[in-house]
Amino acid sequence: MNRELRVAAYAVCVREGRVLLARWIAPDGAKRWTLPGGGMDHGEDPYDTVIREVEEETGYAVEPVRLLGVDSITRRYPRRLGSFADFQGLRVVYEGHITGGELRHETTGSTDLAAWHPLETVARLDHVELVGTGMELWRTRPAVGRVALPGRSGAEPQR
Repeated sequence: MNRELRVAAYAVCVREGRVLLARWIAPDGAKRWTLPGGGMDHGEDPYDTVIREVEEETGYAVEPVRLLGVDSITRRYPRRLGSFADFQGLRVVYEGHITGGELRHETTGSTDLAAWHPLETVARLDHVELVGTGMELWRTRPAVGRVALPGRSGAEPQR
């Protein structure tokens, strides 16, 4: 089994009671909302990654103003020729402040739409679990920089 590690950086951008989300297109074509952000290039700092990725996916210039936390997931994914990957995703989550730009949609990447959503509607959206994790980090700002998830120890419980 191949081991794969992906490090990515994301932003929770909230203003006027709304959060900025991007609609991710899964490999199977399914579309779900996620935090704007994405994979780090080799040698890139996560701070620079989140600035680049938010602009690519939403058109906005963002300033990371606070490190909210780091989230780690593991998954087992099928790969070519019947093999599988033991995947780990390490996600660095910042609070972001929009400093410029205009809302637009990504046309050649892994997302196809960007939009502001009222905070009270986010839980009802079809979204990836990172949205819930990021919103909980933003709401609770845990000192250890992580929220407790089922099967994990430490930090405050996640709603």
